[in-house]
Amino acid sequence: MIRKLLIANRGEIACRIIRTARRLGVATVAVYSDADANALHVQQADEAVHLGPAPARESYLDIDKVLAAAKQTGADAIHPGYGFLSENAHFCRACDEAGIIFVGPPAGAIDAMGSKSAAKRIMEEANVPLVPGYHGTNQDPGILEGHANRIGYPVLLKAAAGGGGKGMRRVDNAEEFHGALDAAKREAQNAFSDDVMLIERYVVNPRHVEIQVFCDKQGNGVYLFERDCSVQRRHQKVVEEAPAPGLPAETRQKMGEAALRAAHAIGYVGAGTVEFLLDASGAFYFMEMNTRLQVEHPVTEMITGQDLVAWQLAIAAGDGLPLAQDDLHIVGHAFEVRIYAEDPDNDFLPATGKLLRHQPPAEDKSVRVDTGVQTGDEISVHYDPMISKLIVHGRNRREALTKLDRALQQYQIAGLRHNIEFLRRVINHTAFVSGRVNTHFIEDYEQEILQQERQLRSQQCAAIAAFLHHRETRALHRAAPKADPFSPWHSGNNWRNGLTLWRRQQVEVHGQTIEILFSGSDEKLHWQCKAALDTQSGEVVSHHGQNVAILDGRRVSYTSVTSDDGGTVFINGEQVDFKVLQADTGEASDAAHGLEAPMNGTIVTLLVKPGAAVEQDQPLLVMEAMKMEHTLRAPAKGTVSQFFCSAGELVDGGSLLIDFEPETAS
Repeated sequence: MIRKLLIANRGEIACRIIRTARRLGVATVAVYSDADANALHVQQADEAVHLGPAPARESYLDIDKVLAAAKQTGADAIHPGYGFLSENAHFCRACDEAGIIFVGPPAGAIDAMGSKSAAKRIMEEANVPLVPGYHGTNQDPGILEGHANRIGYPVLLKAAAGGGGKGMRRVDNAEEFHGALDAAKREAQNAFSDDVMLIERYVVNPRHVEIQVFCDKQGNGVYLFERDCSVQRRHQKVVEEAPAPGLPAETRQKMGEAALRAAHAIGYVGAGTVEFLLDASGAFYFMEMNTRLQVEHPVTEMITGQDLVAWQLAIAAGDGLPLAQDDLHIVGHAFEVRIYAEDPDNDFLPATGKLLRHQPPAEDKSVRVDTGVQTGDEISVHYDPMISKLIVHGRNRREALTKLDRALQQYQIAGLRHNIEFLRRVINHTAFVSGRVNTHFIEDYEQEILQQERQLRSQQCAAIAAFLHHRETRALHRAAPKADPFSPWHSGNNWRNGLTLWRRQQVEVHGQTIEILFSGSDEKLHWQCKAALDTQSGEVVSHHGQNVAILDGRRVSYTSVTSDDGGTVFINGEQVDFKVLQADTGEASDAAHGLEAPMNGTIVTLLVKPGAAVEQDQPLLVMEAMKMEHTLRAPAKGTVSQFFCSAGELVDGGSLLIDFEPETAS
């Protein structure tokens, strides 16, 4: 029996493990870096031990420090969560040598699946279907290109030690091969310290369907059905659901049995996930086995009624499987969406900054939120930008989808860019609603779900006007003399007896400059909104402390959050971020002809030299942030005058990186 559990992780997965441990009466120990000193998982655990600086390699990935924390606190088991050390066989062996239970599979199973190429060979012997490809050890670029030509384009380059989409590139023809290979190897080296690549035939329009398996130390195994994880961006999952839509029971059984063959072939123990590609004909092919708990495990918990972390702890302690295969049943349908700090309309670039508001929907039996952050926390460049996971359950897919959309409408995040609006577009798309999903879903429907032109609605104008009014009123009250703060003679707003005063302010919304005019009081505020081709008007009232916009007799409540340069309003299930514009002084911007860093990150390489003439969209430099590479390209035809950064340098988001002179028309 496990009595004290150290969680060698952070964020939402650490909080999720703590929740189960607390229910089971198991004491918990958190570990944290400098960046996470006040993190939610640190607050929730019974004890917490500081590991070191913010970079993961100096804290969460330092095996000696993690083991020292376990010994210091008397922990008899370590749960690695996912990511970090969860699939590190050396860490597993170190736990064994220290007499500490590792909540996961034996080191040999991790070794077997740690290399994608070795895993393919094992699966072939276990009669698990494989995608045609090259899984050999010869990494000569010419040899790899020859195998790509033999397999036939398009092919997929994958890091042998990889996961999460890192070190992965699609190659459509021989001309692209070497450039894609260099980028994939570089990204794999940065992420895994291993740049060995394998090549597979790229299956066109596949679905990504994975099977949850569990095995105990007595040699028993079960599968807890499947999850469809087809909707992805940058090869990372965004929406997951269980069961997979439209999957025949016969195919489900065959995939489950194949997954168990894979697990038994490597002597697996604990929770694991076998990932398959499923093509339109119903044929499925082994991709990889993740020797850990998956991010998307909650949807399996929702449809089976089981706590998979509790299963992990029981099996790690030597108990047998809680249930047999015939005891497991699918009940209803579940979805999970990953809430990320990122900009979907700008190539999903990760975002950093402070969460001015983090207000998830209320949880109940059918709505669950797994998160490791709260209002006031910082999303930093050091770790994955996932804010939370929103999970819902319904009696069927349609009901679960309706609940998911409503929960997303109720979710409020302010302070940085996020993907909630994007997720709503995805799950409400007709193809998704009908269950027509594949791994290219986002690319196939890019026009409908990305970079949509947004118009400012009347209700949103009303809420922004009220925000501006309250902002100005508060400033005037702070500046008023204390002797008579409510005197109109001290209002500072050009008050005139018997004359209606219209105050005006320009704001930037959705990239458009809009003039807002407002007049009145907190109790009843009149407003006008003047855009380029449209003028709207209405009123806002405060009723018993609630902010309510009234438009044509319709009352709609709203809330707002103030930021450094503007604010955010939440109204009728939608969010509007806006910037309050200051008076134009006529001064030119320092970055008028420059390219700025889109986020905090590290410069990987400069791709051209100062003085180089470049074409529009030509790559200029590569930077790495949150474990992913991002390429900055020329905005137009022109000249790179100067670089203000160098390879290996850490830069702040918004800092000037390149002095770029666009070519002037002759």
